[in-house]
Parts: sequence; structure tokens; C-alpha cells
Amino acid sequence: MDVKTKVKIGIIGGSGFDDPGLFAEQSEKVVSTPFGDPSDVILEGRLHGVPCALLARHGRKHQLQPSDVNYRANIWALKEIGCTHILATTATGSLVEEYKPGDLVILDDFIDRTWGRKCTFYDATPSGPHGVCHLGMSPAFCARARAALLQAARSRGYTTHKTGTAVVIQGPRFSSRAESLMHRQWGGHLVNMTTVPEVVLAKEAGLSYAAVALVTDYDCWRENETSVSVSEVLEMFKKNVKKAADVIIDAVQLLAADDDLSYLDQYKEQVASAIMLKE
Repeated sequence: MDVKTKVKIGIIGGSGFDDPGLFAEQSEKVVSTPFGDPSDVILEGRLHGVPCALLARHGRKHQLQPSDVNYRANIWALKEIGCTHILATTATGSLVEEYKPGDLVILDDFIDRTWGRKCTFYDATPSGPHGVCHLGMSPAFCARARAALLQAARSRGYTTHKTGTAVVIQGPRFSSRAESLMHRQWGGHLVNMTTVPEVVLAKEAGLSYAAVALVTDYDCWRENETSVSVSEVLEMFKKNVKKAADVIIDAVQLLAADDDLSYLDQYKEQVASAIMLKE
């Protein structure tokens, strides 16, 4: 079997991947899940021979605010169509001086400050999985997928930080200065609004998940720093989104070329061992 057919890689983000000629043999797929509908239709195709699927996290018209994204439906839908991996992009604010706007960061941990979001598939949803899942979150991200993203970024010559803890806030508002200072004291490197529960659910689904963060601003913790604005974030994101797209595309090739996929079985076993069922 061609190694490229052993994996199918889901891409979550959307921006920077909207070139209609990106995928070969592309088609749109509508997927329904026990948890509702995902953010949009899924675009399937092949990226340099590797089966891939693209899902716009906020919808193709960016109509969904972070707390309204149906993260469970998104992850379940990608798993349902056969994805083994998920590579995600996320716009982030920096909480440390050395992570500069325009830099890339390969996330390796998170601090959850969201509330009210559905963070597990195991909640007795009809047609959903049974039991209660007490899954460990260390490490939170797949080491193999993270390594592929890092190798891809450095091969391109992009300024990239190999680790970063994302403080995930509820949104849609940005942080106050006091909150930003607190996040720094907690050890956060970045702040965003979408990594949780996406990373949690991907791990609970037994998938390989990694994310490349694009630093867009310095949040508002620095002296005399004005509060971050949407226009500032969008301007920096548009300038640098091709970096994230290049890294994802190259990482897809690296992951597909790896003929040792035993780690995927290990992820499934970890989930199975974390489920408690009523006797």
C-alpha cells in the first residue's frame, strides 16, 4: 500500500487555504454528526498525492464567533470521513517579548480560560459514545505532528518557536490589560480563543493533532501598549498567512512519508483506557 494512502490529514483554519486549485480531485462533502453540523462543508481532495480534508473553523464566511463554533461536530466530522491527523492554524497574541508579530509558534500546551463549551464527546449524547472519559492532557499535542510542523517551518527559513503555551480565552472580546498581565504571570506565551476545546476533542477522538500559531500582535500587556484591534490582527494575519499555509502543506508531506504509524494506535489505546463505564 502506498504510504500516502495510510493517512488522511484534516486541516482546520481555512484562511490561506481558500485557493480552489489547492487540492487535486477535490469535492465538497456535507457531514452530519450526533453533535450537530460542523462549521461548514468539508473540502476533500489530494495535496501532492496525500488525502486531505479542509474545514473552515469559523465557516467560510467567518460567521461563527469562537464560543459558537461547534468544535465537537468539527472534530467528529473529520474523524467520520477517515482523518487520522489534524493540523490547525490559529491567530494568536503574544504574551512575551521574544515572540514577535509575524513569528510562528508550534504549540505544546494550553491554559483553559473558556467556559460553557462542550469539551467531551462522552456526555450521553444520543448516538454518541458511552461512558465517561478521563483523558490525560499531558502531552496535549501530538509530538510527531508537532515535529513535522517545526521541520517544515525551519526548512522554509521562517522564524519559528518550537514551544508555546496558549492561554485560551472565551472571546469574542480581547483581554483587559490586567488579564494580559495575569496570563503572563501564569506562564502563558500566547493568547487565543479557539485551541480549547479543539485540541481536547481531537485527543479524545484518538487523532494526531498539532497547531501552528501565527503571532499577530503583542496583546496589551506592554507599557504604553494600546489595546489590540481587529484591523491590526487582520493586517498582520494577511501579511503572514502564507507562512502558515506553506508550513501545513509541507508538514502534510512529512507526515505522509512516515511509515511508522504505531503512535496512532497508541492514541486510540489511551482513549480506550480512559473510559469509565457503569457496570
